[in-house]
Amino acid sequence: MKKQSLIFWIIVLIVIVIIAFLTLKNNNSVTAEQAECISSKSLIYVSRTCSHCAEQKIILGKYYDLFNIIDCIDEEEKCIQAEITGFPTWFINGKEYKGVQSWKKLKSITGC
Repeated sequence: MKKQSLIFWIIVLIVIVIIAFLTLKNNNSVTAEQAECISSKSLIYVSRTCSHCAEQKIILGKYYDLFNIIDCIDEEEKCIQAEITGFPTWFINGKEYKGVQSWKKLKSITGC
């Protein structure tokens, strides 16, 4: 049982290191001005129970609250009207993008 416990804690540590690395890397790859520009051109549909949405939130980091976000648990009707089938779903400049987006891709899509 001790060997299984050790393996579990090693995996947990690896996951924490990866999340920390992604957070630091992605927060440093965008300026506040770029984040504001991207957020002004974006609408994100999420679900607070979605693991991919949690990953997207980590990527957006301290800029997350700048974005126009619709949580489909709280605003189900808006998500039905928009025909959202997966999370996260981005609408940028009138075009739909499904899945987690990196800062690099967001800067490219928006021209910010």
